[in-house]
This record gives sequence, structure tokens and C-alpha cells, in this order.
Amino acid sequence: MANQKEIEQSVQQIYKAVGGDNNIKSLTHCITRLRFQLKDWNKVDDQTVKNIPGVLGVNRQNGQYQIIIGNQVTDYYNAITKLGHFASNGEVPADDNDDQKRGLFDRFADFISSCMAPLIPALVAGGLMKLILIVLTTLSWMSDKSQTYILLSAIGDAPFYFLPIELAYTSAKYFRVNQMLAVCTAGVLIYPTFTALVKAGHAVHMMGLPVTLATYSASVIPILMTVWAMKYIEHWIDAITPNQIKSIVKPLAELFIMGVLALVIIGPIGTYLGRLLSMIMIFLNTKVGWLAMALMASLMPLIVMTGMHWAFAPIFLAASVASPDSLILPAMLISNVAEGTAALVVALKTKNVKLRGVASAASVSALVAGITEPAMYGVTLKYKRPLYTAMISSGIVGLFAGIFHIRAFAYANPSLISLPQFIAKVAPHNFMYAVLCAAGSVILTFILTFMFGYSDKMVGVQADQTTNQSTDNKTVTVSSNNSDVELESGSKNTKKVYAPMNGQLVSLDTVDDNVFSSKMMGDGVAIQPTNGEIDAPFDGKVVTVFPTKHAIGLKSNLGIELMIHIGLNTVELKGKPFTQCVAVGDEVKKGQLLMKVDLKAIQEAGYDTTTPIIVTNTKDFVEVEPVVNKKVTTDDVAMYVI
Repeated sequence: MANQKEIEQSVQQIYKAVGGDNNIKSLTHCITRLRFQLKDWNKVDDQTVKNIPGVLGVNRQNGQYQIIIGNQVTDYYNAITKLGHFASNGEVPADDNDDQKRGLFDRFADFISSCMAPLIPALVAGGLMKLILIVLTTLSWMSDKSQTYILLSAIGDAPFYFLPIELAYTSAKYFRVNQMLAVCTAGVLIYPTFTALVKAGHAVHMMGLPVTLATYSASVIPILMTVWAMKYIEHWIDAITPNQIKSIVKPLAELFIMGVLALVIIGPIGTYLGRLLSMIMIFLNTKVGWLAMALMASLMPLIVMTGMHWAFAPIFLAASVASPDSLILPAMLISNVAEGTAALVVALKTKNVKLRGVASAASVSALVAGITEPAMYGVTLKYKRPLYTAMISSGIVGLFAGIFHIRAFAYANPSLISLPQFIAKVAPHNFMYAVLCAAGSVILTFILTFMFGYSDKMVGVQADQTTNQSTDNKTVTVSSNNSDVELESGSKNTKKVYAPMNGQLVSLDTVDDNVFSSKMMGDGVAIQPTNGEIDAPFDGKVVTVFPTKHAIGLKSNLGIELMIHIGLNTVELKGKPFTQCVAVGDEVKKGQLLMKVDLKAIQEAGYDTTTPIIVTNTKDFVEVEPVVNKKVTTDDVAMYVI
């Protein structure tokens, strides 16, 4: 777990990598991700962001640039909002025309996730409180008639009952309308007098207009639609109201108009849409429940990756004894447990200490808390096969869950400790089936992943100790961080990067440029050159030659992406001391001349000739072990990539 100093260093790199507040529209976060809205996505290099310590991965989805952090995301969010000109809500001034540049689906998905994500802590807390009460009453340790139970129920129910008010606040922030008027409009929908009229069941009219009798507590769609309409109503009122009386007339007119629209038109439409969505789910569960559950459980990791699981919020947030969820939450239970188990198998099988630590923490997060992003981005998605075995086992167990019609009676992040959400007196066998599903997901995923899903050899991960695979008896000792690490030079999984120039190898930490010394772009080594010929450090391909010729990008036949940056700040020389000998797309062999450099001209111009050699896809490997404090020629190894 990163300490505060490490977090601050990482968020400075993140802030710079995404373009600072000149490129950031707003920033929110969910349980595991920093969610940026950016003005220009082209300014952000994914690989640079991935290489930042603490970052598990990135995702461009739903109109957001999502940076996956894991369980410490709140610490990272708090640290990054202290930079630049962020407001307390994580927003910076934005271009209102930006929304027009994105597709309708992206804008909708962004809207849903932006409104729901801030509510997660409250919803999780309320859900866990309700689970505790289920356990206490089931074990007869507390009476459901006692005053203590009633008051604790109020604590657990409050985040869900007042969901329209909470969503009014977050959606008003999203649409940049008056937040308090939005909250008051939501309050109209759950006002006690109105709810009493709904319970009475008699026809209700407002100024001759019929009012649909609907219960809006714990609803999602009606208030989101209402605040969306409020964006246009508020703009219209603002345009036609004289400035002299705007402070009085505008709020009155807005609250009145939105209250009437919410009760008479928008609220009922949202209610019917919610009922339609529920009817579709009920139909699927009734007709092809086994298939729907199998597909949902199997595809859940992909759904969560895109953040589209929140599109089903009206269904699973309303989970109760009266309206249990028989699709989303059961599928998430099976999938979450499978993801955690796959990560656990990787932790047990790998001999690499670093990977074992990442996989172990990710496994606990998924199995105990139901938070799967660390497992997905840190382990299963990264190595592919563990993800496939988890999805296959989830689909198989999902068939069982669909056949036996497993239901969730309360909302909580599905995990092993939240299994009580499947307890209900109206379905005495439901909890047993849920336990069997969780156990089946664990066992099947464990077997499949153990047998087919992971081994260090499969994915090219090497142990931290000396490898036993060698095609010769030669052993190389690499000095890294003042400790000696032995690597057999004949190992199939150890890749070599030779020195591209003659000179003195030095640690990247000593380079007088924070971008390189902080390893923001990746790990590697630097060389203080003694001659001006740049040779290919491996067999591969020329990927990039910068217009000013001061840097060249290569990709080896074994997958190493390398950048050779000739000198520091030499971009300012506009290519004068450099003679290019290859072109982009050329296949090159180790030792082939790439570039000729006039080192004397660089020095006379006042620039440092120290040349960083960076593995820009460092995150794709377990370790980069540089050779330092050694004089080398182009026949010597500069670093080992494991």
C-alpha cells in the first residue's frame, strides 16, 4: 500500500500526464477509479499513465478517461484535487461544447456513471447495515418489532429511500443547474403529503391536470429525467426574466414549473420506463432465466470494465423482499468470487514476489469486498487466461443460479461477506443456493485456473530468484538498487537490451531530468556516451523517429518497446547535430547503425549528452534490471527485461 509521499508523487505525474487543469473538465471517483472528463483526449498517452506508480490500468470509456487505482483511490483523489485550480467538487471550468463532440451512447453512459459514482459509499453503507439486520433477526438475536430494529432500519434504508434527493444533487452538478432547486424538486416527489395521497389511491389532480400516483422513494430514472429537463427550463427562465427581478422570480418560477412537470409529466414517464425495464428483466428470467443468468455472470467483468453495470441501477438498488433482484446481483456474486479466486490462484502459483503481493491483495478485495477492478486490471485482464477461466466458470455456475432462480433481497456489493443479502423467510432455500453458487464459483475457477489459466512460463513471468532454465552455464550478475540479482543469460524469459552507444552506464535516478529520473515514462538506464554512433540494441523495428531526430523509438521482436533519448532537452537543437540512418518501419538487426550524433556540437551548445534508454512498456513486464556503474560497448548488455 502506497504511503502519502508516494501518493503525492504519483498524482503529480497523473495530473501532468492528463494535461493539467487546462485539459481537465472535471474529476470524480468511484470505489477504484479516478474518472476524468477531458477536453482533448489526444493529449494523453496511455502508456505514460500506465507507467505511473500506483496505476493499475487505464480505460477510455463512456466519455471518461478512467485511471484504475484500486482501494486507495480516495487518497489519490484527495491528493490530486489539491493541485491546479480544482474546486472542492473536483470540477474545473469546462467547454460547454465538448458534449457535442461525443456520441449519444458515451454521453448517456457518462451521465449515469457520473451521477451514481459519488453515491456508492452511502449505498454500500446502507446495504451493509441492512445485511446486519437480516443476520440479527434471522438468528433471533433481535426482534424486528423492537425500537432498536426500527431505528437501525432507518439508518440502513435512508440512503435508498432518499435516493431521488441524492441523485438530484449529483445530476444537478453534472448538468450545472441550481443544485438546491433540484434537491427541492426531488423533495416534492417524496413529500409526506404526496406519498399519503398515493397510499390512499384516490384520483389526484393539480390545477385540473391529472397526477399519476407513483412511489418515487428509492427511484432512479424519474429524477434523472427531471434534472435533465431542468437544464433547459432554467436556461429559458434565465433568458426571459429581467435582471431587476431575476433573484426573486427565477427561483420561484423554476421550482413551480419543475414541481408541476415532475408530478404530471416527467415523473410518470420515468416511472413507466423503470417498470418497462423491470418487465423486460422479469420476462427474461421467466422465459430464459438460465440463459440470461449464465450470460450475465460470464460477461460481468466486461460490463464492469465499461462501467455500464450502473445502467441496471434501477433494478438492483431497489432489491428488497417485495421486489428481489433475480439477475444482476446474483450474477455479480458469481463473477466477483470467480475474479477473486483467479487472482488467488495466480498468487499461489507465481514465484515472483511482486506479482504475488499484487494478486493476493486483489483477491482479498474481490472475495471480501466485492471490488474486482484490482483483480481485473492487476492480474486477470493483464494475463488474459485467468480472465477467460473466471468467465467460463462464471457462465457454468450462472446456469445453476438461473435454473434455481436465485434472488437477492437487499443491495450490497456481492461478495462472500455479503451473502446474507440472499436470506429471506419467503425463500427458505435461496440462501443455501447462493452459498452453493459462491462455493461452486470458487472451486470451479480454482481448478480451471490452476490447470489451464496460469503458470509463470505461460505468461513469461520469471521468479525473483535465479532461474534454472539455461542454454549455457554463463551467469550474469546485475547490480540494481545496491543489491546483486543473478540472471542466467540463457534463460528463455530473460530478454536483453544491449547498449546502443559506447560509454558509461549510470542509474536513471541520476539523470538531471525529472521526467526520466522519476521513471514517469518507464524504467531503464542511462548512458554517458563516448562516441556518436547509435546502434540497434536488439533485433526489431523502428517505430518512431522524432522530427528533431533527438529521440528514436524501437520495438524488439520479443515485445520490448524502447525509446533512446539522445541528450537532455536536445529537442531545442532542432535536429542539427543528428544524422538519421534509418526510417520509420525499417526492420533492424542488433548492432545496425541507427543515428550519427555530433556529441561535441551538443556540448558546445550547452546541453547534457546523457542518453536515457527507456522501456516504455515497463508495465508489460515483471522487472527491468539495469546494469549500472559500468563502462560498456555496443557488445555489452545494458539491461535485462524479465
